[in-house]
Amino acid sequence: MAVRKPPITTREYWAPGHAACAGCGPAIVMKLATKAFSEAMEEKYGDPNAFAIAHATGCMEVVSAVFPYTAWKAPWIHVAFENAAAAASGVEAAWKKLGRKGKILAIGGDGGTADIGLQALSGMLERRHNVVYLMYDNEAYMNTGIQRSSSTPYGAWTTTSPPGKYSIGEDKPKKWVALIAAAHQAPYVATASIGDPYDFYRKMKKAASVDGPAFVQVLAPCVPGWRIPSEKTVEIARLAIESGLWPLFEIENGDFYNIKFQRFPKDGKFKKPIEDYLKIQGRFKHLFKRPEAIQELKNQIKEVWRILGKEVELP
Repeated sequence: MAVRKPPITTREYWAPGHAACAGCGPAIVMKLATKAFSEAMEEKYGDPNAFAIAHATGCMEVVSAVFPYTAWKAPWIHVAFENAAAAASGVEAAWKKLGRKGKILAIGGDGGTADIGLQALSGMLERRHNVVYLMYDNEAYMNTGIQRSSSTPYGAWTTTSPPGKYSIGEDKPKKWVALIAAAHQAPYVATASIGDPYDFYRKMKKAASVDGPAFVQVLAPCVPGWRIPSEKTVEIARLAIESGLWPLFEIENGDFYNIKFQRFPKDGKFKKPIEDYLKIQGRFKHLFKRPEAIQELKNQIKEVWRILGKEVELP
């Protein structure tokens, strides 16, 4: 049976001519996310432009706003690394006071979200602001030189977690911010990947449509940071799903007993080996000399699935 693909609006809020790398995963995220948001605003309020963006410092802020130019075709404010959620909360409160209809989109990378922006995100979710927080997860501080973040996966090379005689690279498990957001009983929390753009588009529309706060964590490969060919970005993001490394799920109102999964095999057996995902990326090449590290990564992934209530087999 053919999968029904949702239509994607032709409206553009992310202009060409920005300074992102060829094949940039987060740039794809910006394009799709703003399109989905505008479509949701049109359906909910009759106005596709009924949204504004609060954007943390990071890759996408830098490449999209090189003075005196901007790639944004929507109201957009650049704030510090740590306070996109706080700034979005303030804009949302002002809109509410003014009686203005619409929703605020907060954007941050994994460093500005999982690490130094986590407190502001928690406050935004707890106070129930009508904001969607979009975390584009390229799994390191790419904007400042590829330093590790708490969202960097086990075994990955970064400039601050280099592999060597006594190191396998990043030696800590990945922090799943989506699970932290869901623990706030937010109305809607989801994970997504540019490896399945239609699923991501649908989830962004849903996040924008709910009343109250929502959170979406999307996998967005970085060409220089992951040491990958620019034409392999979407393929790698798709392999993350197909190997079981990146779970796709939705959690509504903190209900961990009724998680909705996407692209999950009925028998719990993923067909693509994680090695297929790892071998394309220079940041993992050293792991093939350390098979025990690859096994540890698999164990950590299986544990994430167990927390989500699923037993899986990884080839």
